Amino acid sequence: MPSPEAISGQTLRIIDANLNRIGEGLRLLEDTARLLLNDASLTQQLKTMRHELVTGDPSFNQQLLQARNSEGDVGINIEVPEQEKPRELPLMVVANSRRVQESLRTVEELAKLPGITPKLNSEKFKQARFNLYTIERNLLSRLLRQDKIKHIPGLYAIIDTQALKRRSHLEVASQIIRGGARTIQLRDKLLSKKELLPITQQLRELCAEHNVLFIVNDYLDIALAADADGLHLGQNDLPTKVARKLLPIDKILGCSTTTVDQAVTAESEGADYIAVGSIYPTTSKETAKVIGLDGLRQIRQAVSLPLVAIGGITQDNAAEVIAAGASSVAVISAILQAESPEEAARQIVARLEVQNE
Repeated sequence: MPSPEAISGQTLRIIDANLNRIGEGLRLLEDTARLLLNDASLTQQLKTMRHELVTGDPSFNQQLLQARNSEGDVGINIEVPEQEKPRELPLMVVANSRRVQESLRTVEELAKLPGITPKLNSEKFKQARFNLYTIERNLLSRLLRQDKIKHIPGLYAIIDTQALKRRSHLEVASQIIRGGARTIQLRDKLLSKKELLPITQQLRELCAEHNVLFIVNDYLDIALAADADGLHLGQNDLPTKVARKLLPIDKILGCSTTTVDQAVTAESEGADYIAVGSIYPTTSKETAKVIGLDGLRQIRQAVSLPLVAIGGITQDNAAEVIAAGASSVAVISAILQAESPEEAARQIVARLEVQNE
């Protein structure tokens, strides 16, 4: 039977090991949020949590160090079979989150022991564990959407049913993709959803085949049914915060804005990119508010998300829109009204490529 002193030393070793795991795991998650995702909010949450949990009472920290026995830890000699392939970053985030959560639960329970309670607050570790469940989901969702968001820069072509004038959605989209579009958005105000769904599914397959992002405008149910890459919403549609909760975590979400306040709100509520416009007067939406390049620059300074400029953009002004801060240009009329949508798309892409050189 171990003496009380030995049991106390063993308990301290367990606490020390788990506090170390908490700090190490949180640091990896923090660096992911900061350096890979450039997410200030998640970075601050993780940094604050790490400092609050790892930085404790100096005298107690000294006891933990005194009890530490790394050389005598039998865990050093326990081998874990190597994985056959490198671990992907999302899986690494999940693994480290679970590692921290398990250690938080261990310390939470041990903090209830006599002699430990004055040094460690069990409730603090419990609350941190529940907070980390939410942070893990937010961090993972951002990572899973990161590859999709990388497609946003370039030509963002909007296939509008009315502007097509009875031409085939699939054929026109094929031409635009051959012209170099990186994103296709389907916008429809005419068809029933029963009619729209098979068209959406065909466009989804086409875009997937060519590694092009496919976005559905307005309709969350259609986007989900067709397994689109994402959903785009206007200011009068389903609120961004609600849509973000309803969408699978790997689907991206865009939001149309005309003001700095709207853009800041969209970013805070979970949008992955922001449409800004109208940059110029447009025949596609005659009631659209024109904010100009100055409005675009103001929004660029206020948010860090990719900006998709829209409204009256042609091959003649696309480069100056990118120069003003847009990541991408959304085009309807300049492509759909052209004799050759493929050539019109190719000319705009060429202007964008020159601007980015």
